[in-house]
Amino acid sequence: MTSLASNPAASNPAASNPAARNRRKYRVGDSLLWVYTLLALVFLLTPIVYTIVFSFNDSVRSNTVWEGFTIHHWTNVCDQPGICEAVGNSFFIGGVATLVATIIGTMMAIALVRYRFRARSFVSLLLFLPMATPEIVMGAGLAALFFLLQTNGLDTFAFGYTTIILAHIMFCISFVVVTVKARVQTLDPVLEEAARDLYANPFKVFLKVTFPLLLPGIVSAALLSFALSFDDFIITYFNNGATKTFPLFVYVSAARGVPAEANVVSSAVFLVAITVVIVMQVVSAMRRKKYSA
Repeated sequence: MTSLASNPAASNPAASNPAARNRRKYRVGDSLLWVYTLLALVFLLTPIVYTIVFSFNDSVRSNTVWEGFTIHHWTNVCDQPGICEAVGNSFFIGGVATLVATIIGTMMAIALVRYRFRARSFVSLLLFLPMATPEIVMGAGLAALFFLLQTNGLDTFAFGYTTIILAHIMFCISFVVVTVKARVQTLDPVLEEAARDLYANPFKVFLKVTFPLLLPGIVSAALLSFALSFDDFIITYFNNGATKTFPLFVYVSAARGVPAEANVVSSAVFLVAITVVIVMQVVSAMRRKKYSA
C-alpha cells in the first residue's frame, strides 16, 4: 500500500485533476472581474450621486459643504438668476440641432450604404473628421469662419443662436451617420423586395418597411445628438456671443461655487434620461416577447 506521504496526488486531489485547477483559477478570475466592475461603477457613479445629494443641500452661495437637507432648490429652481433662461436655451438649441442633424444624417447614412458613387470613401472619411478633431480646434475654426462671414456683410451669421445651432449640427451629423449607418447595414433587403413584389411603391416601401426597421437606430442617434448638444461647452464657448447655455452658466458660476439649482437641473436631466432609457428597454423587451409568441 502506498502511503499518503509518498503519493502527493492522493493528499492533494486538485494536483492530479487539471479540471479542478481550472475551476479554481476561473473562480479567482471571476471574483477579480466582479471587483473591477464594482470599482468602475463606483468611479462612474460617485459624481452623479454627489450631484443628486447636493441638490438637496441647504446652501445659499457655495454648494461644497453640506449645510442641511431641503427641497427648496427643487421647488424654486428659477430663483437663481439666469439658470432657467440658460436651460431653456440649451433645450432649444439641442432640439433644433438634433432634429436637423438626425434628418440629414439619416439620409446620408442610407446613401452611403445603399448607393455606389464617386468619392464615397472620401465622404465617409470626411464624416469621421469632426469626431476625431479636438473640440477646441473645431470651435476656434468655426468662430473664425463665422467672423469672416460677418465681415463680408452676412449679418445672419452674427454670434448667437444661429452660430451655436450651426456648430452643433456640424458635429452631431457625424454621430448620427455612424449610428444609423450601422443599423442600415443590418437590414435584410429581402424584406424590401417582398414589399415591392406586393406592388408597393418606393415611398410605401420606405414608410412601411425601411423606416420602422431603422427607427431604433434613428432614435438612438437622436438621443446621442441631443446629449452631445446639451452638454457641449468648448464649441459653444467660441460661438455663443451673448447667448448663455447651461454649460456656460455652470462655468461662470464655478468661480464662486456652483449653486444647488445647477445640481437640481443636472439631476433632473439625468433622471429623465434614465427613465427614457428604461421605458425604451421595457417596450423593446415586450415587443420581442410579443413577436416570439
